[in-house]
Amino acid sequence: MANEVFNALDAAKTQWYHFTAIIIAGMGFFTDAYDLFCISLVTKMLGRIYYHVEGSPNPGTLPPEVSAAVNGVAFVGTLSGQLFFGWLGDKLGRKKVYGVTLMIMVICSICSGLSFSHDPKTVMATLCFFRFWLGFGIGGDYPLSATIMSEYSNKKTRGAFIAAVFAMQGLGISAGGLFAIALSTLFEIKFKAPAYEVDPVGSTVPQADYLWRIVLMAGALPAAITFYWRLKMPETARYTALVAQNVTQAASDMSKVLKVDIEAGPVRVNEPTSQYGFFSKEFLFRHGLHLLGTTSTWFLLDIAFYSQNLFQKDIFSAIGWIPPAKTMNAIGEVHKIARAQTLIAMCSTVPGYWFTVAFIDKMGRFAIQLMGFSFMTVFMFALAIPYDYWTQKDHLIGFVILYSLTFFFANFGPNSTTFVVPAEIFPARFRSTCHGISAASGKLGAIVGAFGFLYLAQNQDKAKADAGFPAGIGVKNSLLVLGGINLLGVIFTFFVPESKGKSLEEMSGESKEENN
Repeated sequence: MANEVFNALDAAKTQWYHFTAIIIAGMGFFTDAYDLFCISLVTKMLGRIYYHVEGSPNPGTLPPEVSAAVNGVAFVGTLSGQLFFGWLGDKLGRKKVYGVTLMIMVICSICSGLSFSHDPKTVMATLCFFRFWLGFGIGGDYPLSATIMSEYSNKKTRGAFIAAVFAMQGLGISAGGLFAIALSTLFEIKFKAPAYEVDPVGSTVPQADYLWRIVLMAGALPAAITFYWRLKMPETARYTALVAQNVTQAASDMSKVLKVDIEAGPVRVNEPTSQYGFFSKEFLFRHGLHLLGTTSTWFLLDIAFYSQNLFQKDIFSAIGWIPPAKTMNAIGEVHKIARAQTLIAMCSTVPGYWFTVAFIDKMGRFAIQLMGFSFMTVFMFALAIPYDYWTQKDHLIGFVILYSLTFFFANFGPNSTTFVVPAEIFPARFRSTCHGISAASGKLGAIVGAFGFLYLAQNQDKAKADAGFPAGIGVKNSLLVLGGINLLGVIFTFFVPESKGKSLEEMSGESKEENN
């Protein structure tokens, strides 16, 4: 029986192996966050280098469609990777596919910094091509890392372990910001340049073209370091026993990992009688509502979560953290943007992740998700309803505090739990697929949040909208819509079951199948 193996895993004390698994699995998320974060640091510089307009009073900026492509193509790649590798992880096994996703990330991070020519179209096309495939590799990491961590973990601290893998995103964001700050400081010392308003051409030194490339390519380093360790990880016992039907191998692998003797008992060759398929009525009956819960909450959360970037630049400019572009040179601008974004990340984003790690196995997934969505709803409405009050110079600090709290509760809330829960509540043979579908639904929300709201949040007066954009509904109305989206998140959370303190087999109904 496989139960002895699962019981040993569920009851295992927290050991050094669990922490190495968190680091090995988490490095994918470190790279993911580093990369998605870094592109927002260098897009302004790309505009200055490749879209400079002679005689313009302001530095060049990426045209809206180019900006959307550079920032959005990785999302499309991630969504595709989540679906493809999620399915492949159940078909071939977690371990076989795990090294592949990391290798794609390493190669495409390096290639993102290379381009085949100097004209703007070719540089942007090369960048977009490799960022799509980089996203594809990153996408694969979502279902595989979550599933591997949940299948290795014990019952008591499983939530914290999976959340810790996801929390590595916070460290990736911080590392990306700090690296960009350090590099731009070195470049500023070595290659001094005047502000754009003093000398439009001289403000962007030729060496600036190396800065953005180095920042993007450095993302390959943490992924490359952990590649060897990923290949050394054994297949998870739950996959080996329940899907590959090799209980003896599962017992042997876990004995080595947990350093305990696990008796596999008699090996059962026949498959469980109730092996229903993914597209069966049985799956729909048992897990249909659960899948609706995990996909809808992740979709709704990411709309709100990824729309934050739209308001960031306005907030930073308004409170004086980022002066007008024409008063800076190209490298100085990267430095100031990196400093502002890193400060926000370290004060609200990163602590939120680790609060989840600390409390998820005490409070439970459901309570944290419900609390997070509820607070996000309250804060969004508190920002939106008196929006004109917040935009006055004296009240901006209050706006920043409320804004930071919104994203603290996104991370100490649904941003973490939507990642954890799909890895716990589905049967082993569909676990990676269902996590991939849930994550892809989230990325669809991210695309809506990042690009739908880019158009929606434009001023209602077309003359005041950003260059190249049609009139929108304005920031105030956009915040009201986001408040409504968070409220929907509260409602759909009720479709998601609580998995705190329960074994994976108990949650997925496989313990009953085992005993049939």
